[in-house]
Amino acid sequence: MATQKIRFVELPPAAMTALLAGDLATGRALTGVELGQLFVEDRAQWLWGYRLKQLESTPEDAAWIARVVIGEDAVVGYAGFHGGPDEVGMVEVGYTVDPAYQRRGYATAILGALLERARGEDEVKVVRASISPDNVASLATVAKYGFVQVGDQWDDEDGLELLFELPVK
Repeated sequence: MATQKIRFVELPPAAMTALLAGDLATGRALTGVELGQLFVEDRAQWLWGYRLKQLESTPEDAAWIARVVIGEDAVVGYAGFHGGPDEVGMVEVGYTVDPAYQRRGYATAILGALLERARGEDEVKVVRASISPDNVASLATVAKYGFVQVGDQWDDEDGLELLFELPVK
């Protein structure tokens, strides 16, 4: 299904700290990849702060969160899970594609790679995605993989979100 070739590079806590401070040069040095402005925009900085706080209380989540997405020859976004599997074996995906690379199949490739990772973990039973009802592109992406809407929720940061799930076991 995915047409783009991608790979993930870990975004370690030290890099998140640098990016949170707006230090793109240090973030690049710590990851070894050419991170773009996407990584120091307000939304990304909010995310790095949130993930760093998360790692203080659940350091084991480091294996699941914050990855740089590399396309064939450029950084195209960031992705990961919101954390490790919960008590019922659910993980939630999250991904952002740089606007310069949108509508080229990268979101489809990223979601496919995240699903492959989830399927490879014995403890993961279901993958969740939460999407704004206005995000037509993301709604189409989860539909390609067979996600089913199971409800909705209000998120203080993002507003109304539709909840989709896909069993992987």
